[in-house]
Order: sequence, then C-alpha cells, then structure tokens
Amino acid sequence: MKFGIGQPVPRNEDPTLLTGQGRYTDDLNRDGQAYGVFVRSSVAHGVLNGIDLDDALAMPGVLGIYTGADLEAAGYGRIRCAAPLKNADGSDMRNPMRPAFPTDRVRFVGDPVAIVVAETPAQARDAAEAVALDIDPLPAVTEAREAAADGAPRLYDETPNNVVLDYRYGDADAVAKAFSAAAHVTRLDIRNNRVIVSALEPRAAIAEYDPGEDKWTIRLGSQGAFGLRNLLADDILKVDRARVRVLTGNVGGSFGMKAFVYPEYLALFHAARALGRPVKWTSDRSESFLADQAGRDHDMTAELALDADGRFLAVRIDGFGNMGAYVGQVSPVAATLNVVKNVTSVYRVPALEVISRCVFTNTSPVSAYRGAGRPESNYYMERLVDTAARELGIDRVELRRRNHIPPEAMPYDTCSGLTYDSGEFTALMEQAVAFADWDGFEKRKAESSARGRLRGLGIGDYLEVTAPPLNEMGGIRFEDDGTVTIVTGTLDYGQGHWSAFAQVLHSRLGVPFGKILLLQGDSDELIAGGGTGGSKSIMASGAAIAEASDKVIEAGRRIAGHLLEAAVPDIEFKAGRFSIAGTDRSIGIMEIAEKLRAGIDLPADLPRSLDVRHVHAGAPSAFPNGCHVAEVEVDPDTGVVEVVRYHMVNDFGTVVNPMLVEGQAHGGIVQGIGQALMERCVFDGDGQVLTGSYMDYAVPRATDAPMFAFGTRSVPATSNPLGVKGCGEAGCAGSLPAVMNALVDALAAFGITHIDMPATPERVWRAIREARG
Repeated sequence: MKFGIGQPVPRNEDPTLLTGQGRYTDDLNRDGQAYGVFVRSSVAHGVLNGIDLDDALAMPGVLGIYTGADLEAAGYGRIRCAAPLKNADGSDMRNPMRPAFPTDRVRFVGDPVAIVVAETPAQARDAAEAVALDIDPLPAVTEAREAAADGAPRLYDETPNNVVLDYRYGDADAVAKAFSAAAHVTRLDIRNNRVIVSALEPRAAIAEYDPGEDKWTIRLGSQGAFGLRNLLADDILKVDRARVRVLTGNVGGSFGMKAFVYPEYLALFHAARALGRPVKWTSDRSESFLADQAGRDHDMTAELALDADGRFLAVRIDGFGNMGAYVGQVSPVAATLNVVKNVTSVYRVPALEVISRCVFTNTSPVSAYRGAGRPESNYYMERLVDTAARELGIDRVELRRRNHIPPEAMPYDTCSGLTYDSGEFTALMEQAVAFADWDGFEKRKAESSARGRLRGLGIGDYLEVTAPPLNEMGGIRFEDDGTVTIVTGTLDYGQGHWSAFAQVLHSRLGVPFGKILLLQGDSDELIAGGGTGGSKSIMASGAAIAEASDKVIEAGRRIAGHLLEAAVPDIEFKAGRFSIAGTDRSIGIMEIAEKLRAGIDLPADLPRSLDVRHVHAGAPSAFPNGCHVAEVEVDPDTGVVEVVRYHMVNDFGTVVNPMLVEGQAHGGIVQGIGQALMERCVFDGDGQVLTGSYMDYAVPRATDAPMFAFGTRSVPATSNPLGVKGCGEAGCAGSLPAVMNALVDALAAFGITHIDMPATPERVWRAIREARG
C-alpha cells in the first residue's frame, strides 16, 4: 500500500509551506482592525505606583490604552496552574493566579502592564514609548536555589521563601537504607540550563468581539484550538464555551510555548470589545525573548547507589525548579512528576526518591519545552551511569547492559508506579553500538589526536513516558466535492499530521490518499481535543481515526448490504470495497458516499451518511526509547566543541511514516545539541536579560549539526490500537546525554569528570585551563 502505514510519504503541507504560501497569524488581517502594542516593565521587581497615560493618549492615531485597573474592573479571570500537585505534607501548592496585567507589583523584565491600541503599528509603538511607569525598584533574584534561601527577596507576601511547591515522591526510608548499604554512591550536581524557545514564528493574535452574537473570536498560533478555547472561556472570560471561538492556521513552531493562555490574549479581547473592532498584535523577536515562556531551568543534585557488582539499588534527585515570576498552567510538572516518571529510564531501579522545590524568581515564566522534564530526567540518569562506570572501572556499555530491564520482565512495574508494556533495551543498545562502530573509535580518536584535537565517545540510553492521551476527536466527513476530511483536536505546528493521519485513514478505509483533507484549527468544529503535546498525537488522534473508521465501516456494511441485496453479516470490507463474501460483487466506499450525496432512496432504518463524529476515550502512556551514540571533537586551545558523528537506534513502536519520524528525531537532536553546547539565558544581578537577542544568544545552525545515521528497532506498544509510541520529543532525550557524555569522555584526558551545560567554548576552555593547573 503506497500511502499506508509504514510508508515514507512526503508531508502534504510542504508544497504550500515551502513555497511561502503558508497562512500564519501575522499573514491575516481583518476589516477595520486596529493594532496593539504592549507596555512592559523594564524593571525586574518593583512596586507599581502609577501609570501616566496622558502624553500617549494625545498622540496621533491612538484609540485607547488599557491597564490592569481596566481589566480588573471588567471582572475577567486569572491564569491559574492546573497541575494537581500537592506539597510533601499533603497541603495544596501555593498558586497565586496571574492577572493579565499587574496592578501592584511588577515581577520580571517584560511583565506587561498596559496595551496601547492605535490605527497603525507604528503609531501604537510610538505611543507605547510615551507611557510613563512609576516603579519603585525592589531587590531581584533570578536563580531558584538562591530565591529559596532565607532572606531572599520575596515575590509574593503569601509565599515564604518563594516556594510554590515542596514536592516529595518515594519511600525516603527505603532509599536511605539502600544508600547506606551501597558499595558505591555516585553523586553529581547538575545544572539544566534555561533556554529560549525561539520558535520560527513569534506569537501573534487577532481578537474580535461580536456584540450581536455576544461572541469572542481569536486567531492565533496554538497547539490545540479546542483546549485553548476551553481555558479562555472557563478561566479567563468566564462565559459559556459556545461564545468563544479559537482559530489556528499554520503555526511556525511552538515546542510547548504556544499551548496555553497568555495575558496578551485577554488584553486584546478587552480592547476589541471596548473599541468595537478587531485588534491585532504581533510580537517582535526582542519581545519574545522577554515575554514568552522559557524552558528547562532546573538545579539538581543526582545520586545513584550501586552494589558491589554494579547493580543499581536506588536513585535520589534533590533540587530546585525555576518557575519564573508566575506559575504557569503546567509549569511545576517538569521538575516534579515528570522527573519521577522518567528518571529511572530503561533500568531496574528498586527505589526512587525525588525532592523538588518549585520556586518563584524575577524571570519570565518557565513552562513546557520539548519534553517538559523527560529529556532532563534522562540526562540526570545517563550522566550518573557514565560517571559511575568511570568511578567503578566498569565498561559503560556493560554497566548499562547489567542494569537493563530484560524483555522477559515485561510488563514491568517500575518504582515510579508505571508499568512498561514493551521494550528490548539491551538488544537495541547493542544494535546502536554496532551501528556506530563503537569498536572503531580508538582509531578515530588517534586520527583526531594527530590533528591536535580531543575526541570523545558518548552514549545516551533513554526512555520517555508520553503524556496519556486525553479524550480526542476522530471525525470523518465525506464532503460534497468527493474529498474526505479528518477532523481532529490535536494540531500540528511543524510535525506533519496531515500526512500521518491520512495514512492511518487510507490504511483503514482505502480512501484515496490524495482525497484526504485535515481540519484541526477551528474550535467550533470540534467536540473534543486535548491538543498536541507530550508526543501523544499519533496515539490519540491515530486511535480516534481508527475507531471512527470502524464506525464508518459498520455504517457502510449496512448500506452496502442494501445496495448489493445481501445480508449484512455476509458483507466484507477490504481495501476500500464492500463485497459479498465468496462472490465478486462489490461496491467501493467512495461510490457509496457518492450515492448518498446524490440522495439515493434508502430504507428508514439505514444511515443517510457515512460521516462520523467520534471521541476516543484515551489510552495509557506509551514508552518510546532508544540509544544514541555521539562523537565530538574538542579544540583544547579554544574550547570549541564539534559534534562530528551521530548514530541512533529508536523504538517508536509502529512507525506510521518513517520520513516524518526521522525528521522529528533530527529536529529534537539539534535542539539538544543547542542546549548542550551553546544556548544560555543569562540575567544580571538586577534581573535584566543579558541574552536578549540573537546577537547574544546562540542557537544551532545547519553547520552545527552532523550527518545523522538513523536506525529503528520497533517493538509495537500493546496499549493502543496502532501499536505506536510517539517520537516528537525523543531527539532531545537522547541527544543531551549522548553529547555531554561524549564531551566528558573527551575531557577525561585532563581529569575532568563533569561539566555543566551549555558547554560553551569559554566554559570548556576554562575547565581545561583549570585542570592543567
């Protein structure tokens, strides 16, 4: 089947997107629209005494300026954290909800305090610069560990030591006993650096209010129109969901950042209703650096206890997660629950303890970023394993092999409370090691040495726990023009859902691939949808499409039975055709759809359409896993690190589209390389962002990526009907440890046993100089 499951079908989106014909939010315009620009605090922490609008209001083209007082008076809701997490003592986490604009205190550089609306963007920008803020500065703190210390500046009076959540998981006594009995303990202080999300398309939105229908509409980039609609209606606007419509067209990247409600959206809605016309806003790149939710930013101490034979006894993770100035809708999960679920990875670990304090700081809020705790957790574990192997004098591949969960142990109950359903971790690692020519490394190392370079070899086993699919829509609609539309509540922002979902439908129903369309970004068309995130789209939407296809087949069998004058039990379906068993009499599914459109006369008890609006009830998480092998070269005189070879073998279960899957892996790996070697968000002592543009903040380019060698070892999942496991974030999970383990291997010649990310040339150069004494 040329376009079925397992085939490398090119993305349907590419002819449009690669020729510049995409329709992103800033490409859209509404009749009569005005333009909004936000006034933001240039102070990281301070008392907001007042906002002088007089000069700005008098400027040409200005239609209105709205502050926190205006929004507060209108009675809108606030942004809240929806993560159901508890403190160690069982009490609720502290959750001061975020207003659209603060009225009392600003808490980070970039905190929005007003929106200026004018006839043109230039007029709005000029007026925004004329708004005068009266702010009394307060001491600022930007690091989570420092913010939790006694005497640190407090961001909220009701939050002592700035601790949002004091999270504990595990049997502390059992873990303490394991460490006490251990023959060896490996301990590492690990900094997981803050990164700027840096999506290709900055955030943008156009808000409208229709007083006749009392309906709110917003066009913006999102990760799921249905879920975002619900958040806006329930929490922010406080209206019936039917009165809010979210429309999302093409989205130029998100990685988690565009999934949730931002204060700018409410301000745009308010301005649109106040002015009686649409209001558009497009963020510029500098604004994105200040105001978009950032990623990562954890400060952890990781410990691994081993017995005399190198068997793992227990893992303990203890540290801090930076929430920024406001706690986002899922922000605490990455440093807490997702560490619990992911840190033990592919290994047998009898006992686990995770202690994590989620802390407010005077920085932009931190939220989900490609993996949201999964890459971080695999990084902690893999750095521990490599370090333990070096300390014990055990081959690092052998130490991993010795502690892998064997396939015969499946299903395997982990100490995190999860049950792995499938996986061949040792065989996969052996495949990856052979694929990467592990045994030939010493020769390559000698060649590098002859050129004055250090060469390192790194391995990164990983396992990710994908987000459990929530209720997901799998609509199938046979259109009047002969096409078939898939309706889904997930939404792609670069992944290529259209092709993958069409392959599932084509395999199930035999509908011609070129006739399949995708509808995903209109909340009015949806009846369910958890949005895209957590590498669950193919599990959620794929299952929904498969189940909806079964309903189409059942309806089609009944209609075919009538048309072919046969009993329904005698009707078989295969490759798009209904046939009478044991005969050559048949009718195609597209022929039936055409007859239904023509108004064929049917008995009253038969369906009048093949259309289905189905909701998939969800399924357990899946467990994509793999092994990545990286090689780096280091120039000891400059500290420059180059990734020169990269091999991987992944288990993504059933692979629907190998081309898309490999592309997703490449993208995640490059993001991992960026975090490992170059990306670093830096604040000064006053909370000012020192890396506020691409002049100061490095992101990986094509020349920073090696040629990737991609392999698979697919063990289908047993927890969903397609056997898929998810792949979107796995590249980060494998690349962080593989690259950093390779770098430490290269630096071992100087006795260096650990270096934190990002391993910039300066940081590597200094480490080498200090090691040389």
